[in-house]
Amino acid sequence: MKRILLIVSWLSFIGCAGTNARQQQGKPVVYTLNLAVLEKNKKAISANDPVLIPAYKILLKDAKQALDFAPVSVMEKKNIPPSGNKHDYMSLAPYHWPDPTKVDGLPYIRKDGQTNPEVKEYKDKEYMPALCGHVNTLALAYYFSGDKMYAAHAAKLLRVWFLDTATRMNPNLNFAQAIKGVNTGRGAGLIDTRHFVKVIDAIGLLQNSTYWTSEDQKGMQQWFTQFLNWMQTSKNGIDEMKTKNNHGAWYDAQRLAMALYIGDAAAAKKIALNAADRLDKQMDADGKFPEEMVRTISLHYTTFVMHAFFAIANMSDKAGVDLWNLVTPTGKSLQKGFDALHPYITKEKEWEGPQIKAFDFEDAYPILMEATTRFNCKKCKEEIRMLAGDKAQRLRINLLY
Repeated sequence: MKRILLIVSWLSFIGCAGTNARQQQGKPVVYTLNLAVLEKNKKAISANDPVLIPAYKILLKDAKQALDFAPVSVMEKKNIPPSGNKHDYMSLAPYHWPDPTKVDGLPYIRKDGQTNPEVKEYKDKEYMPALCGHVNTLALAYYFSGDKMYAAHAAKLLRVWFLDTATRMNPNLNFAQAIKGVNTGRGAGLIDTRHFVKVIDAIGLLQNSTYWTSEDQKGMQQWFTQFLNWMQTSKNGIDEMKTKNNHGAWYDAQRLAMALYIGDAAAAKKIALNAADRLDKQMDADGKFPEEMVRTISLHYTTFVMHAFFAIANMSDKAGVDLWNLVTPTGKSLQKGFDALHPYITKEKEWEGPQIKAFDFEDAYPILMEATTRFNCKKCKEEIRMLAGDKAQRLRINLLY
């Protein structure tokens, strides 16, 4: 608590813009994205800006493919949750495998960074991220093109997964990332729903469409209110809150997005401050994250945790808390974290930690784009062009930054 109070003195508050009542009529409402940049890029696309058109065309291509993605729901799984209710989400811990020394394979044993193919048998884990990705793509396509067919399909996908009585997911993760022979679900399962952060932005882009009704909006706000309450009061949720690695950061990212979406300004500020304290504790004096460095795919997880903190920082702006320029009482900052990671995500230096799989450098492009403006990184865009090659102009991030 003392640490949080110290951090407060380093922050400025500008008021929470989370409630829809405060938004300008007809304006989208986004939290991890920058609305001013989106508006500028939309105008440029309308003017056939040759710089943005390649990325725009790829977005529309992706969106047309998303139109073919049929609505999915938690009811489609063959596995029955321990509750006996298919409306409850269910998944297996990805890095746990049958113990070859046991006849029944139980209890499962951990193989960090190695995904057990059995995970795919639990369709909730497969369907939910796909659904969230397609909804995000459709919402962006609707925003930039104005074509209502994208909004219509995105709204349909959201209703089936979240709202329709016959198919909706219950707002809990009681049975997420279970380890067979050990538990029926655990706090770590909350990492599965990190995709909800993008869904909330997508809803903000859709909310002025005729296909997204006030009833839909009210229903989604109620759903996320219930899910946020579950996150902060259930055993699994509290366990995840206490984690000291990327899971904890993504926990805060999710609940901050939800607090902003439902218009809870006080909760949003509290969560942003908690994330600042978390950064102070999770980062070391060199700007690295020790809990990620011990993983078998440590570059992946270091990048992953930076994504979470960058998302939190963008949303914290809306909560009146400046995390981008924060230096914690022990000298930690997002700038320090970026500076420590930068030479490795651009291939300037070879990664020093374990990495049993090839790192996908495209995962780091958004971090470089954020650093261009947030940390005045003058070479970051050029580094993306060098890494992406001919693909550089077609990257979706060109439309978002």
